[in-house]
Amino acid sequence: MSKTLLDAQALFTDSLKKAGKANATVIAYSKDVEQLIDFVTKLGKSQIDEIVSEDIDEFKVLLNKQRYTGKSISRKINSIKAFFRFLIGEGEIASNPAEVISHPKYDQAPPRVLSKIEYRALRDACRGDIRMSAVVEVLLQTGMRISELASLQLTDIDFERNVISIQAQNSRGARKVPLNTAAKNAITDYMQARPRAREKTVFLTKTCRPFLVRNIRTAIDRYFRLAGIKGAKVNDLRHTFIVEQLRAGTPLVYVSQLVGHKRITTTEKYLKLIEAPEMEPTIRIEEL
Repeated sequence: MSKTLLDAQALFTDSLKKAGKANATVIAYSKDVEQLIDFVTKLGKSQIDEIVSEDIDEFKVLLNKQRYTGKSISRKINSIKAFFRFLIGEGEIASNPAEVISHPKYDQAPPRVLSKIEYRALRDACRGDIRMSAVVEVLLQTGMRISELASLQLTDIDFERNVISIQAQNSRGARKVPLNTAAKNAITDYMQARPRAREKTVFLTKTCRPFLVRNIRTAIDRYFRLAGIKGAKVNDLRHTFIVEQLRAGTPLVYVSQLVGHKRITTTEKYLKLIEAPEMEPTIRIEEL
């Protein structure tokens, strides 16, 4: 007898956790599958082997009527395909109803990169907040992910060798990134004002607790607004680092290693954002 829809979803979610997937990934995939399950439940189905390709196609039509973007629908299709591939691998179903499901066509916006005026304005906006000045500078100068910055430990920073060690996180491997002068000075200034605590996480709240990802994101969004920068997000600091490194002539393979891309093709996508030298003078990362 096949599993119920809810049992199949629980099994899939548990497998994602055991595979070391990022918490945000686990939540997103699980929610996407849950949406499909809610839909087919209303069709009177309760077992996982009752779902057919036509059900998933009807689910796509519903999402479109509910004004989900093509990108969001495509992501949900990815989640559903992963769900059924997992069930096939576990021997829970004999055929994969998601295999023939196509992705909607949509135009993917290129990564947002801050202009020189914008990242200078952001720096000026948070200049009076020594912790946020350091957070912004580290993100701009290293290209690390916000989750990597939030989990950064005091022992990860080698001021003598000018290197930051980024520890393995979920399915991502460990790597080292250079600690340049701008980032080093920002961290050093922050350390003088950092609360004295046994907590080894670098960035702390005033109550000596780790500065969480969601709170870092909220704070940076606030400074974007104060700086008058519209349409920018935290990840745009990472995008800016990548583009400026490529503009400065840093080899593509090395940039890919610096930012922890699993595939060099991910880094290659940024090449189209590089303007010709005569249009925009090269800005080396030290000068960001």
